[in-house]
Amino acid sequence: MRASSRATLAERAQAPAELPELPDPLAWRSLVPADVDALTALIGHIEATDNPPYRTTTDEVRDYFDPGQDYAGIGGFDGEGKLRAFGFVRLRHGEAQVRRVFLSGGIEASLRDRGVGRAILDWQLARARQILASSEYAQESDVTALIVVDVDDDTGALAHLLASRGFAPRRYYSQLRRDLTVPIPELTVDRPLYVEPWTPSIDDAVRRAHNTAFNDVWGSEPLTPQEWQRERSHNVPSWSFVALDRSSDRAQVAGYLMSGRYEHDWPALGWTEGYTEILGVLPAWRGRHVAGALLTHAMRAYAADGMQYAGLDVDADNPTGAIGVFGRLDYEQVRSSAVYMLEI
Repeated sequence: MRASSRATLAERAQAPAELPELPDPLAWRSLVPADVDALTALIGHIEATDNPPYRTTTDEVRDYFDPGQDYAGIGGFDGEGKLRAFGFVRLRHGEAQVRRVFLSGGIEASLRDRGVGRAILDWQLARARQILASSEYAQESDVTALIVVDVDDDTGALAHLLASRGFAPRRYYSQLRRDLTVPIPELTVDRPLYVEPWTPSIDDAVRRAHNTAFNDVWGSEPLTPQEWQRERSHNVPSWSFVALDRSSDRAQVAGYLMSGRYEHDWPALGWTEGYTEILGVLPAWRGRHVAGALLTHAMRAYAADGMQYAGLDVDADNPTGAIGVFGRLDYEQVRSSAVYMLEI
């Protein structure tokens, strides 16, 4: 009899000894880093067909094979050796609170509605269970593990398939934009707070502040310096700002806004935008207009560089009060998405 009332992760994962077979006529094999170009081409073809408001770059596909995670990928090739379908399973190392396995995949339009997608999902679920059961946390009983899939608002077939396998939508996100031709209000912060341009010298202090600011946000994990840099590979320094409290000799980071430039997404979006990747305000300074001042500074920087919109994503359950700030600054929702989860 176990001392704990809860089974270990390995016991809960119920990992199968064998993976389910994948359908003919495709030839299936594991994907490796040498397949990056073929995978990028397939994802590009799928996105050209489905026309989501983004495009995946080669660097982003290369991240599928990042050694800082446990991963497994499967690809279906036709008789001429062309990749026509894929599925990926990824478990990041280092997550402390919740172990999340992310699933992603895609199929050429000509192969849809033939059971290929269902077969790939079943393979992914089985492989995800194997990865969890063999992970460093396998013998822990107090660990929470989730299998996670991001679902755009216009992919009802995927949502239906996930629901049939026990997934449920657990988080909702809105994609917002703000027309930069609309006058930008003058928002200031009271002294001793100052909004200043981001500089490399303040970067690690911002990282540490981010880990504090997002401590109460679902799914957020503390970032190491290496993870911080990787998360901001598209960062634009001239579009990024920091709010500093200079009430003492040593300035404290009260808030920060880091922006990205995703030019490869603009044709799919239909407009140019400065994208607010990360916006955070430390608890001690919330309610003092820090977020609004950071956003308006960024808007002016975007507009000065000819951008048409300011864009960002927001969690519908964000506990910081940021959603109200966006509404007051004339952001509007353009799309939404959901995160489907299966708890193990």
